[in-house]
This record gives sequence, C-alpha cells and structure tokens, in this order.
Amino acid sequence: DEERHHDCPGTSSAQAGRAAACQGCPNQKLCAAGAAATDPVEAAELRERLRGVKHIVLVLSGKGGVGKSTFSAMLAHGLAADEAKQVALLDIDICGPSIPKMMGLEGEQVHQSGSGWSPVYVEENLGVMSVGFLLSSPDDAVIWRGPKKNGLIKQFLRDVDWGEVDYLIVDTPPGTSDEHLSIVQYLGASHIDGAVIITTPQEVSLQDVRKEINFCHKVKLPIIGVVENMSGFICPNCKKESQIFPPTTGGAEKMCQNLNVSLLGKVPLDPQIGKSCDKGQSFLSEVPDSPATSSYRSIIQRIQEYCDQHHCQEEKII
Repeated sequence: DEERHHDCPGTSSAQAGRAAACQGCPNQKLCAAGAAATDPVEAAELRERLRGVKHIVLVLSGKGGVGKSTFSAMLAHGLAADEAKQVALLDIDICGPSIPKMMGLEGEQVHQSGSGWSPVYVEENLGVMSVGFLLSSPDDAVIWRGPKKNGLIKQFLRDVDWGEVDYLIVDTPPGTSDEHLSIVQYLGASHIDGAVIITTPQEVSLQDVRKEINFCHKVKLPIIGVVENMSGFICPNCKKESQIFPPTTGGAEKMCQNLNVSLLGKVPLDPQIGKSCDKGQSFLSEVPDSPATSSYRSIIQRIQEYCDQHHCQEEKII
C-alpha cells in the first residue's frame, strides 16, 4: 500500500527485509537474504559485458495482455529501420516468452561461441535473446522459482555476446516482482536510460500501472513515459471510432497528468497488428499507412530523443 511504499527501506539498506514496513511485502525474503545486493565482482563482470551498450530501455506493464511484448517488438523494428543503428532485444518474460514468435524466430536455437552465447539475428543489425530459444518446444512450460529465473537473467546479461549495441530493449513480464528487481539490480552495475510503461485505457489496467510507476520511483528507475495501447478502434469501412476499452477514469492521459509522467502517445487498435505478430513480421513495414503505424513511429522518435538527451546529460556529468 501507499504507506508501506514510502516507508520501504530500499533494497540496498541494511534494514532491507527487516524493517516494520517489510512485513507482508512479497519480496521480504528476497531482500532479507541479501539477494537484492550486488556482488562487486559480479557487478564488474556485468559492467564489462555491457560496456558496448549505449542505451538500455526497459518495457514494463502492471497488467498482462496490454501489448507490452508487441510494443517491444515494434520498438526494436522501428529503431533497427536505421541500418546504422545496432539493436538488441532481450526477452526476460521467462514463463511467457512471446518475442521469438513475434520476431519470426520460432524454433531457432542459441549458439555458443568463444565469447559467449550469440543472439539470434532477425536482420544484421537486430539481435534477439529469449528463454524461448532454450526450450525444446514452444509449448514447454517453464516452471521455475524466483532464484532460477534470476540466475537466467544474470546469465543473459553476463554471458551473451551483445557486442557494440546502440539500443538494448528489455521486454519484461507483467508486475513488479523477482524479474523486475533482478534486471534493475543487475543493470544498476551498468546504466539504464529508463522505462517505457504500457497500459490500456480502462481503470483496471491503470490501477496496476500506478503500482508500476511507484515501483520505478522506489528503485530509482527513470520513467521515459507511458504508452496507451488499444486506444480506440477506427472502423476501416465507416471510419467511425469505437472505444473498445472505455477510459472511464480519463485514461492514461489523466493518469499521467496526475502523476507527472510523460504520455508518449496513444496507439489505436488495428487487427493487422495481431496478424503481423502471429506471422513474425514487422507491422510497421507491412502496414505503413495505418494510423497505428504513425502513432508507433512518433512514440519511437520520442524515445530516441529522450535517450539522446539522457546520453548528453551523462557525458556532461562524466
């Protein structure tokens, strides 16, 4: 709750998991065991491996099914449209890895080289890593407890030969639990430009996104902004717009105003988005004239501008 959020001692505190505010917190045991603290040698290894990564963007959502993996795939395709940019997409949704299917890489396997695991490439400048590449079948269930998930995330960051990358996009599972704490902790050894938070217009989704925004504040993760997916549907025949998910409390726009975060844009529903994802194709290049494509492009441009500005500020500090 709100009171507990403000009284949380933080994962790096000696009181982590032991303070009164920690009682009843789902991550209490993790913090008390010191699992949230980073080993200095490990931190140095991660820093060295990620030295060639210029920008890191996390894609988060409070609720499942709001289009987070879809957005991660669009962001990767959109950034990689510039052939001069090297883009990597890391899928840490360990129990529901949908990125291989969306990127047209289903059935691919990870290859090991002298310098570590090699990402699977969609294009020369777009590499992907996912637990989906480690399963013998796409229908295999990953039935793991937290520590095993955390171990794989660490392995993805430390053992994958990412090389020189302009953008590393991290697609996360819904929520604010193990995987989120782990990725923020491990990437803390390097740097994170910020998080893009995905929602749909209805209050049921926004309620969970507010928790996600609180999580970002708590772990000092900068918020690039919020994207409202499934924001109305324009009928291709009569051109009339319908609200499939009515914004009963004012949608993402009102929430962003109230919480003082940026609204990056609204993406309307388009049946072609789902079709392109199922076929493993880029919706942006398959349906260039869709209103959704122009929304995605505008949002991607805003994320690029944020990252460039963030990079300039970091260089000034150094």
